[in-house]
Amino acid sequence: MASLHPGLESGRWEKLSLIEQMGNIGSEVSRAKRWQREDPVLFGRAMARALDLLDLSLRDCRWRHRLKEIARAREMLCDAWLGGKEYHSDLDGLDRYFFHFALAARKSRS
Repeated sequence: MASLHPGLESGRWEKLSLIEQMGNIGSEVSRAKRWQREDPVLFGRAMARALDLLDLSLRDCRWRHRLKEIARAREMLCDAWLGGKEYHSDLDGLDRYFFHFALAARKSRS
């Protein structure tokens, strides 16, 4: 399947730190949370973009030692999308998880 972020796939994603990558993923999770009950199409698109970004992070060779955490975040996001049946995950919890990365990324830029 083709990436939903071809510009990032061409090398821009690898220029971001892990904190910045996770913060960007969190932005998509936040969008998905916002649209979850209002617009199923926009919700699905935001979830697909978040998963695509997680896949880009999983392919980033700098995070070989962090693959377990990134893969677990992807697994929890998939579980939330499917209703939280396996791990009882939800977008509220994932939004809180990713928010801390976005906050740290913003602080590191200052």
